[in-house]
Amino acid sequence: MARPHAEVANLHRDRKIQVLDKLKTIEKRHEELTNFLMQPDVFSDPKQYREYSKEQAGLAPLVEKIGRYRRLISEMEGAEELLKGGDGDLRELAQAELDKLKEEKQTVEQEMKFMLLPKDPRDEKGVILEIRAGTGGEEAALFAASLFRMYSRYAESRRWKVEAIDSSPTGLGGIKEIIAAIEGKGAYSRLKYESGVHRVQRVPMTEASGRVHTSAATVAVLPEAEDVDIKVEEKDLRVDTFCASGPGGQGVNTTYSAVRIVHIPTGISVQCQDERSQIKNKGKAMKVLRSKLYEKQIEEQERERALERKSQVGTGDRSERIRTYNYPQNRVTDHRIGLTLYRLEQILEGHMDEIVDSLITHYQTEGLKRL
Repeated sequence: MARPHAEVANLHRDRKIQVLDKLKTIEKRHEELTNFLMQPDVFSDPKQYREYSKEQAGLAPLVEKIGRYRRLISEMEGAEELLKGGDGDLRELAQAELDKLKEEKQTVEQEMKFMLLPKDPRDEKGVILEIRAGTGGEEAALFAASLFRMYSRYAESRRWKVEAIDSSPTGLGGIKEIIAAIEGKGAYSRLKYESGVHRVQRVPMTEASGRVHTSAATVAVLPEAEDVDIKVEEKDLRVDTFCASGPGGQGVNTTYSAVRIVHIPTGISVQCQDERSQIKNKGKAMKVLRSKLYEKQIEEQERERALERKSQVGTGDRSERIRTYNYPQNRVTDHRIGLTLYRLEQILEGHMDEIVDSLITHYQTEGLKRL
């Protein structure tokens, strides 16, 4: 049964009051942080100063938007006053200005809603990227190499640093699997929706009959964990060293520079043989291990919120087929949001922003619906 008009009106009024109270709280907190940062005891404490600065910087864009929202309301009130009096020409100008202000107010309100969504604390982190060839043999390995090149080019366009940690190349230029670190502010926020199965449809170079084959590769994007995120005890580790394999000459193949680390409590194993130095390889392997343990910790927390997790389809399920790259039709289709673009070559060259922005907007909108 439909609610009475008065009840609906009261509900909207109550929600508006709640939102305004929330905005006031945010403005007050931003002012508090500004004052804290001016205190000598805070300024002399690097850790505290860094925490307050980070929180203040995170609130600043929203506070600026709130200020614009308040000015719009004030300007709308002024325009409404002009509508009540004055001659016809003045009222016409006032009405045109009011319509313009209302439209901008709606835009600002929508932007504030997105900014009020709960922040993913991992968004500012770098990522550990894992790409593995799936079904399709050598063709899948070649596709995995193309995906790594795509992400590397995209990272370069955003001035992020890409560093290979471990890889298993094939003789024809493909990659069975590769693990790499992508370091840059906000890398995880842009790449976190890439986890899943990526499918390619094309005619393999080895196919004489010209038939289109379908192959696949899996992508996993893990937030890069720091010591403050996850503590790893030395007693829980088993570290093995061995001779690296693959290209690199005698210096790689005859010294025990490769490192494998096993986290005994969880059984998680990582290895790195990319560097000639055992110390450097261990450092890189520890970076991957911390990220895997961090992901495991987050997954366990999210398992307790199963219903919420179910509503976040596409954020990390590696078994989900998320995208198809069709060479004959020059087409890329993201199946989660129904987005199809006919410029496959440019996307594989790292021009991914349209896909990434569309995914972010989609999942932000889903988040607003849940709220």
